[in-house]
Amino acid sequence: MDPVVLLSILAGLVLILLVVGAPMKPVRFLGNVAVKFVIGALMLFFVNAFGNFIDFHIPINPATAAISGILGVPGVILLILVKQFII
Repeated sequence: MDPVVLLSILAGLVLILLVVGAPMKPVRFLGNVAVKFVIGALMLFFVNAFGNFIDFHIPINPATAAISGILGVPGVILLILVKQFII
């Protein structure tokens, strides 16, 4: 599947969740987790887009999306530091 189509579908789902809202707590919790994963994947996408100029790439998978989504910008910085100094 084309990455643009996949990102569009995910953005649409996030928008639907934000507009409609979830009436039940467990569903709302899962929605929040899904939104954080998507935001983490988008942050990694932008890091990879700007890192393309200097041959820098962090793979976007569930683990890296979870780290960057849950921890936010410090999580992305952590992934960059791990990629640069450890791997």
